[in-house]
Amino acid sequence: MRAGHLAAAALVGMGRKTITNMLVTSGQQFQDCSAAYRLFSKDRFDPDALFAPIAQQVHPQLPAGAPFVAAIDDTLLGKSGRKIAGASFRRDPLGPKFRVNLRWAQRFLQVAAALPVGPESGAVRTIPIDFYHAPTPRKPKKSAPPEQWQAYETERKEANLCELAVQRIHHLRKVLDSFPEGTNRLLWLQGDGGYTNETILKQLPPRTVYTGRIRQDASLYYLPESADAAPKGRKRVYGALAPTPEQVRQDDTIPWQSICVWAAGGFHTTRVKTLAPLRSRMAGQHHNLRLVVIEPLGYRLRKNSKILYRKPAYLICTELSVSCQEIVQAYVWRWEIEVNHRDEKTILGVGQAQVRHPSAAARVPAFLVACYAMALLAAQHVARTNPNHEALPLPVWQKKGTPHRPSFQHIVQSIRAELWAPALGIQHFSDFATRHTQAANAQKYKPNVADAVLYACN
Repeated sequence: MRAGHLAAAALVGMGRKTITNMLVTSGQQFQDCSAAYRLFSKDRFDPDALFAPIAQQVHPQLPAGAPFVAAIDDTLLGKSGRKIAGASFRRDPLGPKFRVNLRWAQRFLQVAAALPVGPESGAVRTIPIDFYHAPTPRKPKKSAPPEQWQAYETERKEANLCELAVQRIHHLRKVLDSFPEGTNRLLWLQGDGGYTNETILKQLPPRTVYTGRIRQDASLYYLPESADAAPKGRKRVYGALAPTPEQVRQDDTIPWQSICVWAAGGFHTTRVKTLAPLRSRMAGQHHNLRLVVIEPLGYRLRKNSKILYRKPAYLICTELSVSCQEIVQAYVWRWEIEVNHRDEKTILGVGQAQVRHPSAAARVPAFLVACYAMALLAAQHVARTNPNHEALPLPVWQKKGTPHRPSFQHIVQSIRAELWAPALGIQHFSDFATRHTQAANAQKYKPNVADAVLYACN
Protein backbone atom coordinates (compact mmCIF):
# COMPACT_ATOMS: atom_id res chain seq x y z
CA MET A 1 0.00 0.00 0.00
CA ARG A 2 1.56 3.27 -1.13
CA ALA A 3 0.57 6.54 0.47
CA GLY A 4 1.13 8.27 -2.88
CA HIS A 5 -1.76 6.31 -4.40
CA LEU A 6 -4.04 7.44 -1.59
CA ALA A 7 -2.86 11.04 -1.97
CA ALA A 8 -3.61 11.11 -5.70
CA ALA A 9 -6.97 9.45 -5.11
CA ALA A 10 -7.81 11.99 -2.41
CA LEU A 11 -7.34 14.83 -4.90
CA VAL A 12 -9.07 13.43 -7.98
CA GLY A 13 -11.67 11.16 -6.40
CA MET A 14 -15.37 11.94 -6.62
CA GLY A 15 -17.88 11.60 -3.83
CA ARG A 16 -17.13 11.49 -0.14
CA LYS A 17 -13.43 11.51 0.73
CA THR A 18 -13.33 8.43 2.90
CA ILE A 19 -10.56 5.83 3.00
CA THR A 20 -12.83 3.42 1.15
CA ASN A 21 -13.45 5.98 -1.59
CA MET A 22 -9.71 6.59 -1.96
CA LEU A 23 -9.12 2.85 -2.33
CA VAL A 24 -11.81 2.56 -5.01
CA THR A 25 -10.48 5.60 -6.90
CA SER A 26 -6.96 4.16 -6.94
CA GLY A 27 -8.25 0.78 -8.16
CA GLN A 28 -7.47 -1.19 -5.00
CA GLN A 29 -10.99 -2.28 -4.09
CA PHE A 30 -10.19 -5.92 -4.86
CA GLN A 31 -7.02 -6.04 -2.76
CA ASP A 32 -6.34 -6.31 0.94
CA CYS A 33 -7.25 -2.87 2.33
CA SER A 34 -6.07 -3.37 5.90
CA ALA A 35 -2.75 -1.64 5.20
CA ALA A 36 -4.56 1.59 4.30
CA TYR A 37 -6.35 1.66 7.64
CA ARG A 38 -3.20 0.72 9.58
CA LEU A 39 -1.42 3.61 7.89
CA PHE A 40 -3.50 6.02 9.97
CA SER A 41 -4.40 3.98 13.06
CA LYS A 42 -0.94 2.54 13.84
CA ASP A 43 1.05 5.80 13.75
CA ARG A 44 2.86 4.88 10.53
CA PHE A 45 3.63 8.54 9.76
CA ASP A 46 4.18 11.74 11.74
CA PRO A 47 2.08 14.76 10.65
CA ASP A 48 4.87 17.12 11.73
CA ALA A 49 7.31 15.33 9.42
CA LEU A 50 4.70 15.45 6.67
CA PHE A 51 4.27 19.23 6.84
CA ALA A 52 7.95 20.12 7.35
CA PRO A 53 8.90 19.64 3.64
CA ILE A 54 5.95 21.86 2.67
CA ALA A 55 7.30 24.72 4.79
CA GLN A 56 10.75 23.99 3.39
CA GLN A 57 9.41 24.56 -0.14
CA VAL A 58 7.77 27.85 0.83
CA HIS A 59 10.90 29.27 2.49
CA PRO A 60 13.18 29.63 -0.61
CA GLN A 61 10.37 31.16 -2.71
CA LEU A 62 10.15 34.19 -0.43
CA PRO A 63 12.17 37.30 -1.32
CA ALA A 64 15.48 37.74 0.44
CA GLY A 65 15.02 39.54 3.73
CA ALA A 66 11.23 39.21 3.65
CA PRO A 67 9.51 37.81 6.74
CA PHE A 68 7.85 34.41 6.83
CA VAL A 69 4.23 35.59 7.07
CA ALA A 70 1.81 33.00 8.46
CA ALA A 71 -1.79 32.99 9.68
CA ILE A 72 -3.12 30.93 12.55
CA ASP A 73 -6.74 29.95 13.12
CA ASP A 74 -8.90 27.05 14.25
CA THR A 75 -11.67 25.26 12.38
CA LEU A 76 -14.37 22.68 13.09
CA LEU A 77 -14.94 19.44 11.20
CA GLY A 78 -18.52 18.27 11.59
CA LYS A 79 -19.06 14.65 12.64
CA SER A 80 -22.04 12.32 12.93
CA GLY A 81 -20.68 9.43 14.98
CA ARG A 82 -20.88 9.73 18.78
CA LYS A 83 -17.83 7.51 19.36
CA ILE A 84 -15.35 9.45 17.22
CA ALA A 85 -12.29 10.40 19.23
CA GLY A 86 -12.00 14.13 19.92
CA ALA A 87 -15.56 14.99 18.85
CA SER A 88 -17.72 17.04 21.19
CA PHE A 89 -20.36 19.74 21.17
CA ARG A 90 -18.84 23.06 20.14
CA ARG A 91 -20.15 26.49 19.36
CA ASP A 92 -21.01 26.95 15.71
CA PRO A 93 -19.18 30.05 14.38
CA LEU A 94 -21.66 30.29 11.48
CA GLY A 95 -24.68 30.49 13.76
CA PRO A 96 -26.68 33.70 14.13
CA LYS A 97 -25.43 36.30 16.58
CA PHE A 98 -28.68 36.31 18.55
CA ARG A 99 -28.56 32.56 19.27
CA VAL A 100 -25.75 30.22 20.26
CA ASN A 101 -25.84 27.08 18.13
CA LEU A 102 -23.94 23.92 19.02
CA ARG A 103 -22.65 21.26 16.66
CA TRP A 104 -20.95 17.91 17.11
CA ALA A 105 -17.48 18.37 15.63
CA GLN A 106 -13.74 17.98 15.94
CA ARG A 107 -11.49 20.99 16.44
CA PHE A 108 -8.24 21.53 14.54
CA LEU A 109 -5.62 24.25 14.70
CA GLN A 110 -4.18 25.31 11.35
CA VAL A 111 -1.16 27.42 10.42
CA ALA A 112 -0.82 28.61 6.81
CA ALA A 113 2.14 30.40 5.20
CA ALA A 114 1.60 33.29 2.76
CA LEU A 115 3.30 32.59 -0.58
CA PRO A 116 3.39 35.45 -3.15
CA VAL A 117 1.58 34.59 -6.38
CA GLY A 118 3.54 36.98 -8.60
CA PRO A 119 6.59 39.23 -8.21
CA GLU A 120 4.69 42.43 -9.07
CA SER A 121 1.22 41.99 -7.59
CA GLY A 122 0.47 41.95 -3.90
CA ALA A 123 -1.56 38.75 -4.12
CA VAL A 124 -0.61 35.72 -2.04
CA ARG A 125 -1.86 32.19 -1.60
CA THR A 126 -1.68 30.65 1.85
CA ILE A 127 -0.20 27.15 2.00
CA PRO A 128 -1.13 25.03 5.05
CA ILE A 129 2.02 24.04 6.94
CA ASP A 130 0.39 22.64 10.10
CA PHE A 131 -2.92 20.98 10.92
CA TYR A 132 -3.06 19.91 14.54
CA HIS A 133 -5.86 18.08 16.32
CA ALA A 134 -6.99 20.08 19.35
CA PRO A 135 -9.56 18.04 21.29
CA THR A 136 -10.77 18.74 24.80
CA PRO A 137 -10.90 16.11 27.56
CA ARG A 138 -14.19 14.53 28.54
CA LYS A 139 -15.72 15.90 31.70
CA PRO A 140 -16.01 13.27 34.45
CA LYS A 141 -19.22 12.49 36.28
CA LYS A 142 -20.20 14.40 39.39
CA SER A 143 -19.69 11.28 41.47
CA ALA A 144 -16.11 10.82 40.20
CA PRO A 145 -13.33 10.80 42.84
CA PRO A 146 -11.39 14.05 43.49
CA GLU A 147 -8.26 12.62 41.83
CA GLN A 148 -10.14 12.23 38.57
CA TRP A 149 -11.47 15.77 38.76
CA GLN A 150 -7.99 17.11 39.46
CA ALA A 151 -6.58 15.25 36.46
CA TYR A 152 -9.41 16.65 34.34
CA GLU A 153 -8.59 20.23 35.34
CA THR A 154 -4.93 19.67 34.45
CA GLU A 155 -5.81 18.20 31.04
CA ARG A 156 -8.31 20.98 30.38
CA LYS A 157 -5.67 23.67 30.93
CA GLU A 158 -3.20 21.83 28.71
CA ALA A 159 -5.83 21.48 25.98
CA ASN A 160 -6.56 25.21 25.94
CA LEU A 161 -6.53 26.40 22.34
CA CYS A 162 -4.17 29.31 22.99
CA GLU A 163 -1.75 27.07 24.90
CA LEU A 164 -1.72 24.67 21.97
CA ALA A 165 -1.20 27.62 19.61
CA VAL A 166 1.89 28.64 21.57
CA GLN A 167 3.28 25.11 21.20
CA ARG A 168 2.70 25.13 17.44
CA ILE A 169 4.27 28.58 17.09
CA HIS A 170 7.41 27.40 18.90
CA HIS A 171 7.42 24.28 16.72
CA LEU A 172 7.22 26.42 13.56
CA ARG A 173 10.06 28.62 14.77
CA LYS A 174 12.23 25.52 15.27
CA VAL A 175 11.32 24.26 11.81
CA LEU A 176 12.34 27.58 10.26
CA ASP A 177 15.62 27.61 12.15
CA SER A 178 16.47 24.19 10.67
CA PHE A 179 16.37 25.57 7.11
CA PRO A 180 19.38 27.21 5.42
CA GLU A 181 19.36 30.90 6.32
CA GLY A 182 16.22 30.20 8.31
CA THR A 183 17.53 31.78 11.48
CA ASN A 184 17.72 35.12 9.63
CA ARG A 185 14.08 34.87 8.55
CA LEU A 186 11.60 36.71 10.76
CA LEU A 187 8.40 34.81 11.60
CA TRP A 188 5.38 37.13 11.34
CA LEU A 189 2.10 35.66 12.64
CA GLN A 190 -1.39 36.99 11.97
CA GLY A 191 -4.24 36.16 14.34
CA ASP A 192 -7.77 37.31 15.04
CA GLY A 193 -9.10 38.61 18.33
CA GLY A 194 -9.34 35.14 19.85
CA TYR A 195 -5.56 34.73 19.75
CA THR A 196 -4.58 38.27 20.74
CA ASN A 197 -4.24 37.68 24.45
CA GLU A 198 -1.75 37.29 27.27
CA THR A 199 -1.14 33.60 26.62
CA ILE A 200 0.10 34.21 23.08
CA LEU A 201 1.86 37.56 23.42
CA LYS A 202 3.89 36.74 26.53
CA GLN A 203 5.16 33.40 25.18
CA LEU A 204 6.28 34.33 21.67
CA PRO A 205 9.58 32.71 20.66
CA PRO A 206 12.54 34.90 19.64
CA ARG A 207 12.56 36.50 16.17
CA THR A 208 8.77 36.31 16.04
CA VAL A 209 6.33 39.17 15.41
CA TYR A 210 2.61 39.03 16.06
CA THR A 211 -0.23 41.13 14.60
CA GLY A 212 -3.79 40.76 15.87
CA ARG A 213 -7.08 42.54 16.45
CA ILE A 214 -8.02 44.07 19.78
CA ARG A 215 -11.15 45.54 21.30
CA GLN A 216 -12.10 49.14 20.76
CA ASP A 217 -11.93 49.79 24.52
CA ALA A 218 -8.62 47.98 25.15
CA SER A 219 -6.40 49.50 27.84
CA LEU A 220 -3.08 50.75 26.46
CA TYR A 221 -0.25 52.65 28.15
CA TYR A 222 2.56 54.92 27.12
CA LEU A 223 6.12 54.00 27.93
CA PRO A 224 7.24 55.23 31.36
CA GLU A 225 9.30 58.42 31.39
CA SER A 226 12.28 59.16 33.59
CA ALA A 227 10.23 61.65 35.62
CA ASP A 228 7.76 58.90 36.46
CA ALA A 229 10.39 56.70 38.09
CA ALA A 230 9.75 56.06 41.76
CA PRO A 231 12.65 56.82 44.20
CA LYS A 232 12.25 53.38 45.72
CA GLY A 233 10.85 50.06 44.65
CA ARG A 234 10.70 48.35 41.29
CA LYS A 235 11.22 50.12 37.99
CA ARG A 236 7.97 51.22 36.37
CA VAL A 237 6.87 49.21 33.35
CA TYR A 238 3.80 51.18 32.27
CA GLY A 239 3.49 54.91 31.91
CA ALA A 240 0.43 57.12 31.67
CA LEU A 241 -2.79 55.65 30.38
CA ALA A 242 -3.06 56.07 26.60
CA PRO A 243 -6.33 56.67 24.73
CA THR A 244 -8.32 53.62 23.76
CA PRO A 245 -8.34 52.55 20.09
CA GLU A 246 -11.80 54.06 19.63
CA GLN A 247 -10.62 57.36 21.16
CA VAL A 248 -7.67 57.37 18.78
CA ARG A 249 -10.05 56.97 15.85
CA GLN A 250 -12.14 59.94 17.02
CA ASP A 251 -9.14 62.13 17.90
CA ASP A 252 -8.77 64.85 15.24
CA THR A 253 -5.25 65.71 16.37
CA ILE A 254 -3.97 62.35 15.10
CA PRO A 255 -3.85 62.56 11.29
CA TRP A 256 -5.15 59.95 8.89
CA GLN A 257 -2.71 58.28 6.52
CA SER A 258 -3.64 56.88 3.10
CA ILE A 259 -2.21 53.46 2.28
CA CYS A 260 -2.64 51.04 -0.63
CA VAL A 261 -3.17 47.34 0.01
CA TRP A 262 -4.00 44.36 -2.16
CA ALA A 263 -7.41 42.82 -1.45
CA ALA A 264 -10.20 41.17 -3.45
CA GLY A 265 -8.16 40.90 -6.66
CA GLY A 266 -6.79 44.44 -6.84
CA PHE A 267 -5.18 47.35 -5.04
CA HIS A 268 -7.40 49.47 -2.80
CA THR A 269 -6.75 52.69 -0.91
CA THR A 270 -7.79 53.05 2.70
CA ARG A 271 -6.98 55.39 5.56
CA VAL A 272 -5.39 54.46 8.88
CA LYS A 273 -4.21 56.07 12.09
CA THR A 274 -1.27 54.89 14.15
CA LEU A 275 0.07 55.46 17.64
CA ALA A 276 3.40 54.11 18.96
CA PRO A 277 5.18 53.11 21.09
CA LEU A 278 2.64 51.67 23.49
CA ARG A 279 2.46 48.88 26.02
CA SER A 280 -0.30 46.58 27.16
CA ARG A 281 -0.62 44.41 30.24
CA MET A 282 -1.46 41.40 28.08
CA ALA A 283 1.85 41.80 26.20
CA GLY A 284 4.01 42.75 29.20
CA GLN A 285 7.19 44.79 29.28
CA HIS A 286 9.03 42.77 26.62
CA HIS A 287 6.92 44.04 23.70
CA ASN A 288 6.43 47.64 22.63
CA LEU A 289 3.31 47.83 20.48
CA ARG A 290 2.14 49.82 17.50
CA LEU A 291 -1.58 50.55 17.31
CA VAL A 292 -3.16 50.79 13.84
CA VAL A 293 -6.75 51.97 13.42
CA ILE A 294 -8.37 51.21 10.04
CA GLU A 295 -11.10 53.58 8.92
CA PRO A 296 -14.55 52.07 8.33
CA LEU A 297 -15.10 51.24 4.67
CA GLY A 298 -18.15 52.67 2.93
CA TYR A 299 -20.30 50.60 0.59
CA ARG A 300 -23.69 50.71 -1.13
CA LEU A 301 -26.23 47.90 -1.21
CA ARG A 302 -27.57 49.27 -4.51
CA LYS A 303 -26.36 51.75 -7.08
CA ASN A 304 -28.33 54.73 -5.77
CA SER A 305 -28.72 53.71 -2.13
CA LYS A 306 -27.16 55.59 0.74
CA ILE A 307 -23.62 54.85 1.86
CA LEU A 308 -23.31 52.36 4.69
CA TYR A 309 -20.18 51.78 6.73
CA ARG A 310 -18.54 48.68 8.05
CA LYS A 311 -17.03 48.52 11.50
CA PRO A 312 -13.52 49.89 12.02
CA ALA A 313 -10.64 47.53 12.75
CA TYR A 314 -8.05 47.94 15.51
CA LEU A 315 -4.71 46.15 15.16
CA ILE A 316 -1.63 45.89 17.33
CA CYS A 317 1.81 44.78 16.19
CA THR A 318 4.75 43.78 18.37
CA GLU A 319 7.29 45.27 15.92
CA LEU A 320 7.73 49.04 15.68
CA SER A 321 10.02 49.08 12.64
CA VAL A 322 7.34 47.95 10.15
CA SER A 323 5.09 50.50 8.48
CA CYS A 324 1.32 50.74 8.67
CA GLN A 325 1.03 49.62 5.06
CA GLU A 326 2.97 46.42 5.79
CA ILE A 327 0.93 45.70 8.92
CA VAL A 328 -2.43 46.14 7.21
CA GLN A 329 -1.34 44.23 4.10
CA ALA A 330 -0.06 41.27 6.12
CA TYR A 331 -3.27 41.17 8.16
CA VAL A 332 -5.45 41.33 5.03
CA TRP A 333 -3.58 38.26 3.80
CA ARG A 334 -4.89 36.44 6.89
CA TRP A 335 -8.26 36.06 5.15
CA GLU A 336 -6.67 33.48 2.85
CA ILE A 337 -6.69 30.92 5.67
CA GLU A 338 -10.49 31.15 5.63
CA VAL A 339 -10.34 30.31 1.92
CA ASN A 340 -8.20 27.29 2.84
CA HIS A 341 -10.85 26.13 5.31
CA ARG A 342 -13.57 26.43 2.68
CA ASP A 343 -11.60 24.53 0.03
CA GLU A 344 -10.56 21.81 2.46
CA LYS A 345 -14.12 21.12 3.58
CA THR A 346 -16.24 21.73 0.47
CA ILE A 347 -13.92 20.57 -2.33
CA LEU A 348 -11.43 18.20 -0.71
CA GLY A 349 -13.89 16.77 1.82
CA VAL A 350 -11.69 17.01 4.91
CA GLY A 351 -13.61 15.55 7.85
CA GLN A 352 -15.88 13.28 5.81
CA ALA A 353 -14.02 10.13 6.85
CA GLN A 354 -15.87 8.93 9.97
CA VAL A 355 -12.92 7.08 11.53
CA ARG A 356 -13.09 6.27 15.23
CA HIS A 357 -9.54 5.36 16.24
CA PRO A 358 -7.87 8.27 18.12
CA SER A 359 -4.80 8.22 15.87
CA ALA A 360 -6.83 7.95 12.67
CA ALA A 361 -9.20 10.72 13.76
CA ALA A 362 -6.23 13.09 13.97
CA ARG A 363 -4.14 11.83 11.05
CA VAL A 364 -6.67 11.36 8.25
CA PRO A 365 -7.64 15.09 8.17
CA ALA A 366 -3.96 16.08 8.47
CA PHE A 367 -3.10 13.77 5.56
CA LEU A 368 -5.77 15.33 3.35
CA VAL A 369 -4.71 18.88 4.25
CA ALA A 370 -1.10 17.97 3.41
CA CYS A 371 -2.28 16.70 0.01
CA TYR A 372 -4.13 19.98 -0.46
CA ALA A 373 -0.98 21.98 0.37
CA MET A 374 1.17 19.93 -2.01
CA ALA A 375 -1.33 20.47 -4.83
CA LEU A 376 -1.21 24.24 -4.27
CA LEU A 377 2.60 24.18 -4.26
CA ALA A 378 2.68 22.14 -7.46
CA ALA A 379 0.31 24.56 -9.22
CA GLN A 380 2.42 27.49 -8.04
CA HIS A 381 5.58 25.80 -9.32
CA VAL A 382 4.05 25.13 -12.76
CA ALA A 383 2.78 28.70 -13.07
CA ARG A 384 6.23 30.07 -12.20
CA THR A 385 8.44 27.74 -14.25
CA ASN A 386 6.15 27.01 -17.22
CA PRO A 387 3.64 29.83 -17.76
CA ASN A 388 2.70 28.43 -21.22
CA HIS A 389 1.67 25.08 -19.77
CA GLU A 390 -1.39 23.69 -21.55
CA ALA A 391 -4.03 23.38 -18.90
CA LEU A 392 -7.67 22.42 -19.03
CA PRO A 393 -9.58 25.28 -20.75
CA LEU A 394 -11.75 27.40 -18.50
CA PRO A 395 -15.54 27.24 -18.89
CA VAL A 396 -17.17 29.94 -20.98
CA TRP A 397 -18.46 31.81 -17.91
CA GLN A 398 -14.92 32.16 -16.58
CA LYS A 399 -13.31 33.55 -19.74
CA LYS A 400 -14.31 37.17 -19.16
CA GLY A 401 -11.13 37.87 -17.22
CA THR A 402 -7.83 36.15 -16.66
CA PRO A 403 -7.56 35.13 -12.98
CA HIS A 404 -4.30 35.95 -11.24
CA ARG A 405 -4.22 32.40 -9.91
CA PRO A 406 -6.12 29.16 -10.58
CA SER A 407 -8.74 28.12 -8.09
CA PHE A 408 -8.33 24.86 -6.22
CA GLN A 409 -11.29 23.42 -8.12
CA HIS A 410 -9.47 24.14 -11.40
CA ILE A 411 -6.29 22.60 -9.99
CA VAL A 412 -8.20 19.41 -9.20
CA GLN A 413 -9.69 19.37 -12.69
CA SER A 414 -6.23 19.81 -14.21
CA ILE A 415 -4.87 16.89 -12.18
CA ARG A 416 -7.78 14.73 -13.33
CA ALA A 417 -7.09 15.74 -16.93
CA GLU A 418 -3.41 14.78 -16.71
CA LEU A 419 -4.25 11.42 -15.14
CA TRP A 420 -7.39 10.45 -17.02
CA ALA A 421 -7.11 12.20 -20.41
CA PRO A 422 -4.82 9.52 -21.96
CA ALA A 423 -7.29 6.81 -20.93
CA LEU A 424 -10.12 8.78 -22.59
CA GLY A 425 -8.14 9.20 -25.81
CA ILE A 426 -7.56 12.95 -25.41
CA GLN A 427 -4.24 14.23 -26.75
CA HIS A 428 -4.74 18.01 -26.74
CA PHE A 429 -7.02 20.07 -24.52
CA SER A 430 -7.52 22.59 -27.32
CA ASP A 431 -10.18 20.24 -28.70
CA PHE A 432 -12.48 21.35 -25.88
CA ALA A 433 -12.44 24.96 -27.06
CA THR A 434 -13.49 24.15 -30.66
CA ARG A 435 -16.12 21.54 -29.89
CA HIS A 436 -19.57 22.49 -31.18
CA THR A 437 -22.36 22.34 -28.66
CA GLN A 438 -25.50 20.43 -29.47
CA ALA A 439 -28.74 22.28 -30.06
CA ALA A 440 -30.93 22.77 -27.03
CA ASN A 441 -33.97 21.21 -28.74
CA ALA A 442 -32.18 18.07 -29.92
CA GLN A 443 -34.26 14.90 -29.93
CA LYS A 444 -31.58 12.72 -28.37
CA TYR A 445 -28.93 14.16 -26.10
CA LYS A 446 -25.75 12.20 -25.46
CA PRO A 447 -23.47 13.81 -22.84
CA ASN A 448 -19.78 13.91 -23.55
CA VAL A 449 -18.01 11.55 -21.15
CA ALA A 450 -14.71 13.46 -21.27
CA ASP A 451 -16.36 16.75 -20.31
CA ALA A 452 -18.42 15.11 -17.58
CA VAL A 453 -15.37 13.44 -16.01
CA LEU A 454 -12.70 16.13 -16.34
CA TYR A 455 -14.97 19.01 -15.33
CA ALA A 456 -16.79 17.14 -12.56
CA CYS A 457 -17.32 19.14 -9.40
CA ASN A 458 -16.53 17.66 -6.03
